[in-house]
Amino acid sequence: MTTRALSICIPAMLCAAPAFSQGLIDAHRIPASLASEAVTTAVETCAKDGFPVTSALLDYDGVLVAELRGDGAGIHTIQMAHDKAYTAISFRSDTSAIVERAKNGPPPSAITKLPNLILANGGVVILHDKELLGAIAVSGVPNATGDEACAKAGLAKIADRLK
Repeated sequence: MTTRALSICIPAMLCAAPAFSQGLIDAHRIPASLASEAVTTAVETCAKDGFPVTSALLDYDGVLVAELRGDGAGIHTIQMAHDKAYTAISFRSDTSAIVERAKNGPPPSAITKLPNLILANGGVVILHDKELLGAIAVSGVPNATGDEACAKAGLAKIADRLK
């Protein structure tokens, strides 16, 4: 391509390109201190009912911020709590809603194909003004609703400070 052709093509391509932000992206993060409070509350809530669990809180990128394995919680609960939170973030939905949708049809194909996604109750998204901040999850309660209840208790503990 000649220099003249390039001088015509490049400005034309730039004008046709969609507008992109040219500054930094504003992002809100849950501080480690709040994440720690949330997972501790989730684990303590389940422990009061006699259930040894693990709770994990991941940021919106799916990176672990805080995790607590309660006394007596099975080793498998560590990975399960992580994956429940990761799934909630990936689908921007509590995992119980994903489980419900799967009852009426096949689960999203990503759940069967991608690592760290799991079809199980207990992952709760953390939103503020529709902005995804992350997710908290619990694993270890041997019924369909207990993990989510404890995760929501953890979230409730810090909810008023996520502003």
